[in-house]
Amino acid sequence: MLSSLLSNLNHRHLTSSVSTNSELIADIEAGTLDGDKVHLLTAQMQSGGRGQHQRSWQSPEGNVYLSLYHPYQAPVSGLLSLIVGVKLATMPVIEMINEQLIRQNLTPIGVKWANDLGFYAQQSVDMPVIPFSKLAGILIEPVLRDGKMLGVVIGVGLNVKTTPTLTTKTAEGMSYQAISLQDIKQLVKTDNNNDIPSLITLYEQVSDALLSAMTCFAQIVLERASVNPHYLNDFIQQFEAVDALADLKVCVTQTHRAQEHKIVAHACGIDSNGCLQLRQDDASICTIFTGRLDVINEV
Repeated sequence: MLSSLLSNLNHRHLTSSVSTNSELIADIEAGTLDGDKVHLLTAQMQSGGRGQHQRSWQSPEGNVYLSLYHPYQAPVSGLLSLIVGVKLATMPVIEMINEQLIRQNLTPIGVKWANDLGFYAQQSVDMPVIPFSKLAGILIEPVLRDGKMLGVVIGVGLNVKTTPTLTTKTAEGMSYQAISLQDIKQLVKTDNNNDIPSLITLYEQVSDALLSAMTCFAQIVLERASVNPHYLNDFIQQFEAVDALADLKVCVTQTHRAQEHKIVAHACGIDSNGCLQLRQDDASICTIFTGRLDVINEV
């Protein structure tokens, strides 16, 4: 049964989609759907799911594949992806699981800059960090018509009951492993091991998080000229609480004119534009807007 929240978002569900982001963008740009209204598209599986930088997103049945279109005519920045990540990390299902993980001294689910949900697990201070366990990814794309901004489509892929099998090709050079909510629940040994919510309930929680993220982003944009940016400061504090990279030593690889440049430093949060801050050995802080990020194992 369709909930009132999903009905109000003009929800459509497909058995299979090439890519919920691609299909929703095409329908809005073609005028098939009203660009002045919010629209939600979900699918049981995707045959051509996409991630950042046109990487593939493995999309077997049993998980959440969801795209929300929101009318928004102003430019968006990388800060929106981080806001979405924080809102997803504080969904009821994630908070419930994190409470159980923390209770057992396990690493909680957090936000990995710039658009992933998951964690770097470390068995002890004497053991190296293992590759990033990726639970969810975020893909935000503008929607244009006649060269004018209509709004944005926010896509979320959340592994629920099925863990994608990654090969060297499907991982596309990224140092991570896939994990699902089901996998994480099995790590948590408790007598009160609540079932994972239904996909409909998860559609509701994810959609609510995305709507909240758009409201937060719009508030931050409106107060940009303020001497005391309350919404921005509040968000940065929220991000710090779920920052999966906090204090980890990382190597960021950037490519410029076919030349690779590497920065090795400790991650130390984000700045007001959503750029990753890095603390170098001389204690100076540098910021990066984009780049491939790998955690450096230290023993």
